[in-house]
Amino acid sequence: MAVSQTTRDKTGASVNSDWEGPSRKQLSWFVFLRVLFITLFLGGSIIYQVKGQFGNVDLLLGYFYLLTGFSFLHAILSAIALPVINNTRFYAQSQICWDLIFCTGLIYLTGGGSSLFPFIYIFVIISSAVFSTQKTTILVAAASSILYGSLVDLQYFGYLPLLPGLEMTEPLAGGDALFTVFVHVVAFLLTALMGSFLAGRWHRSEKALEAQKIDYEDLEKLNRQILSSISSGLLIINDRGRIRSFNQGASNIMGYSLEEIYNQPVEHIFSGITFHETGEFRCVNRDEGVVQTKSGEKRNVGYASSLIHDPHEKCLGLLITFQDLTRVKKMEEDLKRADRLAAVGRLASGMAHEIRNPLASISGSIQLLMEEDSLSKENRMLMKIVLREAERLNGLLTDFLQYARPKPPQKEKADLVEMVREMIQVLASDLRFRDVEWVTDFPDRAEFFIDQNQIRQAVWDLLINAAEAVDGEGKIRVTIDPTAQVLGIEDNGKGVDESDKDKLFEPFFTTKADGTGLGLASVHSIIESHGGWIDVRTSCFGGGGFFIYFPVDDANELSDGRVVS
Repeated sequence: MAVSQTTRDKTGASVNSDWEGPSRKQLSWFVFLRVLFITLFLGGSIIYQVKGQFGNVDLLLGYFYLLTGFSFLHAILSAIALPVINNTRFYAQSQICWDLIFCTGLIYLTGGGSSLFPFIYIFVIISSAVFSTQKTTILVAAASSILYGSLVDLQYFGYLPLLPGLEMTEPLAGGDALFTVFVHVVAFLLTALMGSFLAGRWHRSEKALEAQKIDYEDLEKLNRQILSSISSGLLIINDRGRIRSFNQGASNIMGYSLEEIYNQPVEHIFSGITFHETGEFRCVNRDEGVVQTKSGEKRNVGYASSLIHDPHEKCLGLLITFQDLTRVKKMEEDLKRADRLAAVGRLASGMAHEIRNPLASISGSIQLLMEEDSLSKENRMLMKIVLREAERLNGLLTDFLQYARPKPPQKEKADLVEMVREMIQVLASDLRFRDVEWVTDFPDRAEFFIDQNQIRQAVWDLLINAAEAVDGEGKIRVTIDPTAQVLGIEDNGKGVDESDKDKLFEPFFTTKADGTGLGLASVHSIIESHGGWIDVRTSCFGGGGFFIYFPVDDANELSDGRVVS
């Protein structure tokens, strides 16, 4: 990186001593304007000489034509060289050197000390101030002074050689010659100083504007990067309610790209939420709603909207910011479920003693009464009903206690494939599985870190649930993926209604006439205590599918088979 060093001139203005030189565009204009300038002055000089009849007009015109030819040839060569040169500062300095030679030649041909054109040195000095440093400009002013002063002095002392056909006017008197040289030298130096000062300020202004422009570009890039990096969705709609901006966060949440959603009505993605109605925007501080993604998935979002204005306070549209709250809502539901579970656990601790003791007394008393020989057949049948219902009530209480107060899992390495195969063999003799077609998809062995007793109970409940879903006649598919640590149980029953999915694992919720509503709740409690989760979706047969995801971290950390509690 080049380091810019700054010095100060005699006027106190700072001058950039490390200026890189003019641009090619500036030099192109310089070459063009110089050709125009030379054409005008040479044309005027030719007319002036013709009308003034100074010397041999034919020879004099030849000299002017020769100077004109050299000038245009130099301009053509300069224009050709401009695109390929690397050092623009040297290029500018070579142009100024030629200009000094041209000005001196023009003054020589138009009368020397009595010429009307010494002022054109000032244009060369100004050009140097614009395209060179202050030091170079002072040198150009000094060179102009030396060239002009030498021309006047040589003419004054009679040493100025004359070209054939060229006649000079009478040389200036001694005092006039000195005064003329003095005035022009002072003018040249003052022009150099003023030109350097103004050119320096111009260069600094250009650099400041360029730096400001670069800053704005960097800021714009930074803003675009921020918009594409934040997770919140941002979109802008115009006064017709159509989407004009859609950031990456919005794409991630909704599944649409900017190309797909651009200029679409905002209702296309926010159906049911009003942001624009009858030409008016609706500003919202904070609200929540449900949107549907490109894939058809419904998500909970929190959103806010505000007007955006330009610097003149003209309304440009409505900015809508939104966040995906689906996981937050699920966490809230899990917390509510945990609160309900805690309340049920406290209730269960009292119920275990208050219900089971009287229930045991009732069962024992009925069994003693049934041992009497004088008991009638009708009474004996009624007592059997009491015993059966007492056993059912005891089983319900056991399920309830298992759900409400689950034991912490004692994890260990276990072959889940072997466990599932044993359960399928046992269930084959169960009447509820009499006409079930088993479909299995798992390797010969799959090690998971689980509490075998609890997972066996959870899988058992899910298999019973699948059998009841197909009413004993259908397909049940069991899949095990040891890499992803997933166990799946699917059936070809009627499936799970969307409206029931949120309540599926709540205690006492059931869609069966004789169900207790504790089976799936107990399964959820066991899997949750293992650090896993259950995904309920449509099976490959079109029925219900329950997929248990176990934590992969356990498989990574416990490869040595240690027991984890």
